[in-house]
Amino acid sequence: MADHRVATPSSSTGIIRFYDVKSSNVQIDPRIVIGFVAAFIVLELAIQVVF
Repeated sequence: MADHRVATPSSSTGIIRFYDVKSSNVQIDPRIVIGFVAAFIVLELAIQVVF
């Protein structure tokens, strides 16, 4: 197994290595998330008005 170490100064190691970190392969378009949140808010307001 190959050793893939990156030699960086200790003061900036965390900042430099953020670009290659992926926590998940699932990627959702931000517009979809905003749309779901807006729809949920409208639904909640409609329920408050009806009941």
